[in-house]
Amino acid sequence: MAQKSLGVPVVAIGASAGGLEAFTALLKALRTDTGMAFVLVQHMDPTHKSLLPTLLSRTTAMPVAEAKDGARLEANHVYVSPSHATLTIREGALRLEERRAGRNLPIDRCFCTLAEEKGGAAIGVLLSGVASDGTLGLRAIKTEGGITFAQDESSARHSGMPHSAIAEGCVDFVLPPDKIAAELERIARHPYVGEPLPAQADHALEGESGYGKICWLLERKTGVSFREYNPSTIIRRIRRRMALDKVSDLDEYLQLLRENPAGLEALYQDIFIHVTGFFRDSEAFEALQQQVLGKLRGSGREGRGVRAWVAGCSSGEEVYTLAMLLLEALGDEPCASASGFSGRT
Repeated sequence: MAQKSLGVPVVAIGASAGGLEAFTALLKALRTDTGMAFVLVQHMDPTHKSLLPTLLSRTTAMPVAEAKDGARLEANHVYVSPSHATLTIREGALRLEERRAGRNLPIDRCFCTLAEEKGGAAIGVLLSGVASDGTLGLRAIKTEGGITFAQDESSARHSGMPHSAIAEGCVDFVLPPDKIAAELERIARHPYVGEPLPAQADHALEGESGYGKICWLLERKTGVSFREYNPSTIIRRIRRRMALDKVSDLDEYLQLLRENPAGLEALYQDIFIHVTGFFRDSEAFEALQQQVLGKLRGSGREGRGVRAWVAGCSSGEEVYTLAMLLLEALGDEPCASASGFSGRT
């Protein structure tokens, strides 16, 4: 997983029905000097101009403005998505996309681009709303190692969106808006957000360093050595767990792990977070298609089946990807059936 540029920390906040009330409560409770940029996305009728910038500017001293295409993200500013476009985040700037016909999921779209842009430094917040927009986006943020929030259902005017994300298992904190604000303020001061990786990150897992000792504890508990993994990814995951466990000092976190086996298990699961998707690792699938599957058709194996086994398939997208590639490679041959496919997590 590539290390993304930190830049200004960005918090994307999504809401639908009941969103004004939730946005207002969060911004009222939030300090104006966190050093973060806040991007607000809400479902809106594209034919009506959003009044959110005007209404929310009364609740905070931070500048609140409707997002403009190409605007650079600035700390301690609030940007509100316009009703007529879908808001994304690219290369440190806001980008507006034309809304597509049919079903629109603007919160998912914004969250997913933030995950791609910021990687482990992405922060997503899902507030009141109906249906499930935002769930896939929060999952993308957590997959990249970011931090995710959902409004607790008892405080939400409409609990559908928070409930969907919580049920999906992609939410780190479930809190009312004012408590979300307090956690954002704490995280803004945490090394996870502000500090770059060690200058010698490639060697940070070696020897008697704090990160090296944590890897040793993990190996002793799980039998898995992480020393050959991407060091930057491991360090980001460790810092993420430190932020979630409200620990800023590496030695203090090391002591916590020594005393708390559940903390080690949580870190282990964070490092091995399930990542899945159709045609993920496209170069590998392309090589498989060209070098292996392309030779199956007419290869003289008539009457013999083809078995495919996918290990670590998570929720199955890789299995279906391989099935599609096989069916395409075999064409109308009699054995072109995916009934024998299996995956194992």
